[in-house]
Amino acid sequence: MKSQISSIVSASLEVKRLYFAEHTEQVERAARMIADSFSAGGKLLLCGNGGSSTDAQHIAGEFVNRFLDTKRRALPALALSTDGGVVTCIANDMGFEKVFARQIEAFALPGDVLIAITTSGASPNIIAAVEQARAQEVKIIGMLGRDGGRVAPLCDLALVVPNDHTPRIQETHNLIGHIICELVEQTLFSADKLTIDAAK
Repeated sequence: MKSQISSIVSASLEVKRLYFAEHTEQVERAARMIADSFSAGGKLLLCGNGGSSTDAQHIAGEFVNRFLDTKRRALPALALSTDGGVVTCIANDMGFEKVFARQIEAFALPGDVLIAITTSGASPNIIAAVEQARAQEVKIIGMLGRDGGRVAPLCDLALVVPNDHTPRIQETHNLIGHIICELVEQTLFSADKLTIDAAK
């Protein structure tokens, strides 16, 4: 079992290493997009299914509460999977495909940012959410896997982890989320404007 654990850890680290070797600037762009929206009075919306839903909630929680800066103000971030009453109401009346799109219609304003998280890039409710966001002039960041699927070309910025193993994709998404939180926080609340150094 120890060798299996070592193999899993090695695989996870390698996926991360390969991703950040080529896509560091994209992650920085995502952080700047979100920071710019917050600075202009916008908010961050997030959506995903299953593990990607909990990733969305995790990122939202870090922004609303705090990531590292314990003294900063709260930042407006909302994971669209958290209100069970709203989600089940929409799913029952309109279909599960609309559970995120309907909330985007209700809450999103031009200049807001949507983070759409899907390892396949093919989830119908994520596609519908992204299409609704585009119609409302919301900036879209996709946290995706494999080849990005149908969601990638609909995004303003697609962060695609080019791997076919869902757990490895999700682990990399989690790290991307943490980096974005740290960069946004430092951009908005620190005198030092941080740029990712891939060597660190």
